[in-house]
Amino acid sequence: MLKQLLIAGFGGQGIMLMGQLLAYGGMFEEKEVAWIPSYGPEMRGGTANCSVSIANAPISSPLVTEPDILIAMNRPSLEKLESRVKSGGTVLVNSSLVDCEVKRKDLKTYYLPINEKAGDLGEPRVANMVMLGALLQVEPLVKNSSVLESLKKVLSKSKHHLLPLNAEALEVGANCLRGE
Repeated sequence: MLKQLLIAGFGGQGIMLMGQLLAYGGMFEEKEVAWIPSYGPEMRGGTANCSVSIANAPISSPLVTEPDILIAMNRPSLEKLESRVKSGGTVLVNSSLVDCEVKRKDLKTYYLPINEKAGDLGEPRVANMVMLGALLQVEPLVKNSSVLESLKKVLSKSKHHLLPLNAEALEVGANCLRGE
């Protein structure tokens, strides 16, 4: 099993963290992983995307040219990257910030009000974790517990009080797809 993803949005949306957590989660589960971040030239608010590959066997190339999955956290990302998704692939759209539809009919598409759901938790900055929870409901690439273990490694000790909120955000994202 090889799954390749593109995660894209504006800088400051936690795009790189989502990719990092998937990669580290895969390592916790002894899977083969590759993570490649890419930033636009702007300091904040510019484009940000990363590619992630997760497999049970060695990955021959970390480059993701035809992803199986696209996460589009904003409209420019959807418009720019939709055409690259493999036929039959999946697109998760943050419908809070994307006011257009996926044009291709050969993709499984999920429109999720990610920013609203994060706002309901009282912390808009966990929108990335809500989206990650939705992704893992659609495609269980790694376990939520592996993501949370990874988050413990990524966050400084002074931020560990945020772990329960992030765990809740993952569950809220999963519930978006369950219709809850």
